[in-house]
Amino acid sequence: MDFSGTLIPAGLIVALLWLLRLRSRRQPCLPPGPAGLPVIGNLLQLDKRAPFKTLLKLSESYGPVLTVYLGRQRTVVLVGYEAVKEALVDQADDFTGRGPLPFLIRATKGYGLGISNGERWRQLRRFTLTTLRDFGMGRKGMEEWIQEEGKHLAARINSTGATPFDPTYFLSCTVSNVICCLVFGQRFSYDDGHFLYILQTISKVLKFGSSPWGQLYNIFPRLMEWLPGRQHEIFARIEELREFIMKKIREHEETLDPGSPRDYIDCFLIRLSQEKHIPVTEFHYDNLVSTVLNLYLAGTETTSSTIRFALSVLIKYPKIQENMQQEIDTVIGQERCPYMEDRKSLPFTDAVLHEIQRLMDIVPMSIPHYTLQDISFRGYTIPKATMVIPLLHSVLKEEKQWATPRSFNPQHFLDQNGNFKKNPAFLPFSAGKRSCVGESLARMEIFLFLVSLLQRFTFSCPGGPDSVDLSPEYSSFANVPRAYKVIATPR
Repeated sequence: MDFSGTLIPAGLIVALLWLLRLRSRRQPCLPPGPAGLPVIGNLLQLDKRAPFKTLLKLSESYGPVLTVYLGRQRTVVLVGYEAVKEALVDQADDFTGRGPLPFLIRATKGYGLGISNGERWRQLRRFTLTTLRDFGMGRKGMEEWIQEEGKHLAARINSTGATPFDPTYFLSCTVSNVICCLVFGQRFSYDDGHFLYILQTISKVLKFGSSPWGQLYNIFPRLMEWLPGRQHEIFARIEELREFIMKKIREHEETLDPGSPRDYIDCFLIRLSQEKHIPVTEFHYDNLVSTVLNLYLAGTETTSSTIRFALSVLIKYPKIQENMQQEIDTVIGQERCPYMEDRKSLPFTDAVLHEIQRLMDIVPMSIPHYTLQDISFRGYTIPKATMVIPLLHSVLKEEKQWATPRSFNPQHFLDQNGNFKKNPAFLPFSAGKRSCVGESLARMEIFLFLVSLLQRFTFSCPGGPDSVDLSPEYSSFANVPRAYKVIATPR
């Protein structure tokens, strides 16, 4: 009897099982996840316009710690407050690595605070936090800058004469000028054409990064460099932004007084001069240019988009806007500038601003972390060189943490007596050692700008509250809010 017809398939099965066993020996105890295809991994399973929604759905089958493959990149996703906190806070040292995102590497040439790791990250973060605090971030000096910029914003809005206008440019100018004061030691006129061009560049970069095309670049960068597309225009615009920063650095060098630094660039140049004899110093021009680029990009569009979204929320819920104005009028009045000290006396206003940030969910997948060595987490082994996504969307919209997670509800931040209450799951700026360095500045800007605007104006839109759609225009890396023409009626 000829057994060859059955022995060959049986042999193939044995060989296949042996290979799978070898692979399982090589693969550590990874978190579970869906099977993927060669080269593209699980990409076809993801919603290209809102991948975080697919990841949240997958967690229902695979649990709060799961593995997916974005192309060939092994990626562990952390879902829910408990998993995110346990990783980023309780095991903070294990999760300090930043993922080598090709888009950011190309934009920064691999330098700067945003994507650095190890000693470079430690030195640049410590220096940046200290320097920004010295120049008033989170302190009274910064309040005065923001208050002054708020007056420029109010004057521009007042000039619209209660006719419909798009607030995007005014808000970008205002927020960007706060960063410009910190970094460059100067503000720019709202009529400065070059300033407008720079702000358009920042907006385009964020929108591209949040588009399917931008996400595709992070997964297949070599292919995207070869293919035609918007990525080439975006990188050309980023290069112009870098040239603008380098020009400002040269101007600072020509007028530098080491005994009296004016801003972040001056402080960095002084440190650069002090350490120029150290071969391995991290204080050199490449890190300066790219860190300023990090601060400028991160500190302009995200905060201005949050304030723009806030105006849309207040237009959609006019009663909320009215209640905020009543509280502000009672505590501050309509004449004097608001101070951060006022926030504790404005619990309803504070609750609304927190709820706006929670609902907006501006960076739903955070900026990916990266394992710099094998990590043990919740009984799993996450190997070195694994991308880690703390799904902030799942924290800010988690049913365990919020009574009505999908709805706008300021009561999430108020107790039974109407006092403001904190919620540990409020993490729009992420958490742990890689949380946003500009968090205190962003909080200050959101509070002071919006309170000062509500002192002076009541906001509406031509189509009325029902015409406002709070769902994002773009969703992926960032939730970019829809643009609306608004009407600012002086009070």
